Amino acid sequence: QVQLVESGGGLVQAGGSLRLSCAASGSIFMLNGMGWYRQAPGKQRELVATITKYGSTNYASSVKGRFTISRDNVKNTVYLQMNSLKPEDTAVYYCNADDYGSAVISYWGQGTQVTVSS
Repeated sequence: QVQLVESGGGLVQAGGSLRLSCAASGSIFMLNGMGWYRQAPGKQRELVATITKYGSTNYASSVKGRFTISRDNVKNTVYLQMNSLKPEDTAVYYCNADDYGSAVISYWGQGTQVTVSS
């Protein structure tokens, strides 16, 4: 079992920045893809950004150029640096990680609230 613990959410004014962190712990075999998703009220959960263990990244078009995903494979931690935040970025942000053991299991964090005021 892998536990994901997110931190770094909060309230920020439009144009501001926040940095989210997600630390994985527990019985980890090999974490490959890690990423961030978000869910705004009344909307479906959507991909924000992902990163492989080799550093290849993928971003939603709505955040490209403003958000940066990175990871520390030694610490099993993934980060999301969010700059130039907009009110439409307001959502609960969830961390996701895929653990490659005898089977691939996808884990989710509990979510952290990000609120951007106009």
